[in-house]
Amino acid sequence: MTDNSVYQNPLITRYASKAMSENFSDKKRFGLWRKLWIALAEAEMELGLNITANQIEEMKKYAEDINFDVAEAYERQVRHDVMAHVHAFGQQAVSAMPIIHLGATSCFVDCNSELIVINDALEIIKAKLVNVMDKLRTFALKYKSLPTLGFTHLQPAQLTTVGKRATLWLQDLTIDYNNLVHLQSTLKLRGVKGTTGTQASFMELFGGDEEKVKKLEKLVVKKLGYDKVYGVTGQTYPRKFDYNVLCVLSQIAQSTYKFSNDIRILQNMKEIEEPFEKSQIGSSAMAYKRNPMRSERIGSLARFVISLPVNGAITAGTQWFERTLDDSANRRIVNAQAFLALDGILNIYMNVSENLVVYDKVIAKHIAAELPFMATENIMMECVKAGGNRQELHERIRVLSMQAGKNVKELGKDNNLIELIGRDELFAPVHGKLGKILDASNFIGRAPSQTEEFIANEVDPILKENAALLGQRGDVRI
Repeated sequence: MTDNSVYQNPLITRYASKAMSENFSDKKRFGLWRKLWIALAEAEMELGLNITANQIEEMKKYAEDINFDVAEAYERQVRHDVMAHVHAFGQQAVSAMPIIHLGATSCFVDCNSELIVINDALEIIKAKLVNVMDKLRTFALKYKSLPTLGFTHLQPAQLTTVGKRATLWLQDLTIDYNNLVHLQSTLKLRGVKGTTGTQASFMELFGGDEEKVKKLEKLVVKKLGYDKVYGVTGQTYPRKFDYNVLCVLSQIAQSTYKFSNDIRILQNMKEIEEPFEKSQIGSSAMAYKRNPMRSERIGSLARFVISLPVNGAITAGTQWFERTLDDSANRRIVNAQAFLALDGILNIYMNVSENLVVYDKVIAKHIAAELPFMATENIMMECVKAGGNRQELHERIRVLSMQAGKNVKELGKDNNLIELIGRDELFAPVHGKLGKILDASNFIGRAPSQTEEFIANEVDPILKENAALLGQRGDVRI
């Protein structure tokens, strides 16, 4: 039951999924600590240290039965979270107490578990990212040939198509996907390095046998399902990796921000809307309003994620020598909340992208208001082919365009340029062709083909590779 008398983190209560919240939970974190201690003890036993199978079995018995209350009581007493959990674990696995954490430093469990949590979080993000891509793919192909006004500088420009515009959103995500996959390929565990990264404590344990110390690290990492470790570390894994993680998350957030802004503008124009539920309220005062609250929320959360890499950069740059502890409290907040926020963003993005509503008649109306100006070049060329003077035609179009512009801007009427051209004898050669010339599909270039080609060449291979992850749906809880 929610305690409404204290602050509740909205990333947990409103936005992030249960899976992402659980990934950064104390249960996951401290459970990984126990797995790490078990893996270390097993490897040390296999390499000849005086550790028994019974001790290992007793540790495994309590691997997931974490006595949080005991650990919390110890931490209040000793002010050290790792040692508190060593004592709590040892209180359960009594025979193993003497060998838990043998030769290790706190960062053995803290850093290695953090890297595993980050990797698992990246997997959650990747799954949601490809699901957004899959939904945008469907949308892009459905509307690949529907003409719409293009905009540069937020001013009407040459036509594109609704589907082609969606490929711009998709292309951002393909770049993000490739960056995320590359980041995952660089992930390494800290390994078994000792207090300052020299493995001195393990050299002591194994009587100076370097080969056994090196084998110990490989065994532990393998037991955890990994195969790569940093070749050298101080007490922690390089905090530059956190910065790289935050940069990738920021880039995904940038893509979602761009999408959300486009949808908000399109909704203002009444061309495309995000989903709006039957009982949803847009405004407490203006009952008629249909506010783009989902897209606004994407932008709001994205702004937070985009701001975080600079924090990671400062942390990486202020790690004195082998380590300093001023990163700890900061990273508990920044790393977790970056993932929780982006998780919430992608939940909404999935919801919006699979439920977009397109108003093709409004789009056509907006095209009709601008296309006469854009079609003048085509009209002029047809008249030149029929023997007209290009310079004379150009001047007449300029004059008529000024009249039509005045009709639109000063009188608030429709664009009547085509009507003016239709009454002007200078343009007689095209009077019977104006309807065909003004067909919007004549002005979209290769947009439909580009959409198909881009999806076939760049999107479909990603979706095929991640087919097992597809099928998720976005959940907007509040």
